[in-house]
Amino acid sequence: MSNVSGIIKSIQDIMRKDVGVDGDAQRISQLVWMFFLKIFDDREAELELLEDDYQSPLPEHLRWRNWAADPEGMTGDALADFVNNQLFPTLKEKLPTHGPAGRRAQVVRGVFEDAYNYMKSGTLMRQVINKINEIDFNNTEDRHTFGAIYEQILKDLQSAGNAGEFYTPRAVTRFIVDRVDPKLKEKVLDPACGTGGFLTCAIEHKRERYVKTRKQEETLQNTIFGVEKKALPHMLCVTNMILHGIDVPTNIRHDNTLTRPYKDYGPKDRVEVIVTNPPFGGMEEDGIENNFPAHLRTRETADLFMALIIKLLKDGGRAAVVLPDGFLFGEGVKTRLKQTLLDECNLHTIVRLPNGVFNPYTGIKTNLLFFTKGRPTETVWYYEHPYPPGYKSYSKTKPMRFEEFQAEIDWWGEEADGFKARKENEHAWPVSREEIEARNYNLDIKNPHEGEKIDHDPDELLARYEKQQAEIRDLRAQIKTILDDALKSTLQ
Repeated sequence: MSNVSGIIKSIQDIMRKDVGVDGDAQRISQLVWMFFLKIFDDREAELELLEDDYQSPLPEHLRWRNWAADPEGMTGDALADFVNNQLFPTLKEKLPTHGPAGRRAQVVRGVFEDAYNYMKSGTLMRQVINKINEIDFNNTEDRHTFGAIYEQILKDLQSAGNAGEFYTPRAVTRFIVDRVDPKLKEKVLDPACGTGGFLTCAIEHKRERYVKTRKQEETLQNTIFGVEKKALPHMLCVTNMILHGIDVPTNIRHDNTLTRPYKDYGPKDRVEVIVTNPPFGGMEEDGIENNFPAHLRTRETADLFMALIIKLLKDGGRAAVVLPDGFLFGEGVKTRLKQTLLDECNLHTIVRLPNGVFNPYTGIKTNLLFFTKGRPTETVWYYEHPYPPGYKSYSKTKPMRFEEFQAEIDWWGEEADGFKARKENEHAWPVSREEIEARNYNLDIKNPHEGEKIDHDPDELLARYEKQQAEIRDLRAQIKTILDDALKSTLQ
């Protein structure tokens, strides 16, 4: 078996010598399109054995095996010229998207739409290609090892990213999917899918529980949907889907879910399951809020996604969303949004996560909201997730683990009987709809089993500061809305 971890490190060291590659984001982008073509080619080799009439969407001379696989093949200026003047122009714009291979061609074109070749040196590019060729993606062990390395690449990408974009820890995505339990035929959507963490967990969950035949596998492949507006995470997500056996991931769109008017989403767009971690703390560009009804207009990304998630769920559909504390206590649009959520859905559970789950990217405290559309909320159960014994926070070397959620899983019960088995304990407590209404829909409700604590922990102080800043932003947005409305009425 190849040393995948060592290969990745060698590739990054080679890229650092190239004058065209500037910084982590470009290095990762370069690495991902090259890995995509190798993974795609290895998968095609597998499909050629399984299908008698398999047709590649790529012209023969552009298939990885025919220009990259030979270690003594093209190099230097000839390789750079080939990549820049033949490979990229064809993959971006000239692949036929009709016929038997049309859907696969659409996937390739979508991946390369905003991809670039940053490497200037064809000689260094050949060295990178030869390193990539040491990994066999049809070897189960190599593929499994690469999966672990791939998650590290995603984390590296986040450290090169910006506010509001965080890699969701695998423990969290796995717990969410485990509790929502998407069935085989249920459509699963992540409207802000990033690099595909929730979707890959949904694929694994369905395969383990519900897939036993080839026909069931086909059903699974047609039920995974994602949308991502940024080019690099989208490319990573598509590659991730292929690595997880979704051969033609045409349902992973490179788009912004929020740019389509809210009223244009109809019954055919609704799905049974939504699992997502929408970007929070970020603001949408001017004008996006006008796609939404007046009472839900805001430029805050996470709020717009919440409005859309409620709309996109079918009756009986289930959702789980990662949201910061600011959503729970926020006012203005957030209050109206929470009222809509409680009126149209059963918000049955809020799991309150401790500080540091998203370390080292942010200390913001987050919550997991679980709800089912179709009947109003009567009671919200809170569960405060504790640190494991001996932990004061999480870190890169001490990340959150899925096993920590076993207490929640044991406590959870069944929605079908109204969670009758749930018992109040030191971590769990119920709050009635009446109490929430009396609090003007402030969902930031502390654990009644804990006394008032004075905490000078830096993370806690930063979280409190973030909370105050969020309240200030809300007030500013409310004032802006009032002034805009007053100005419009004056002009009319």
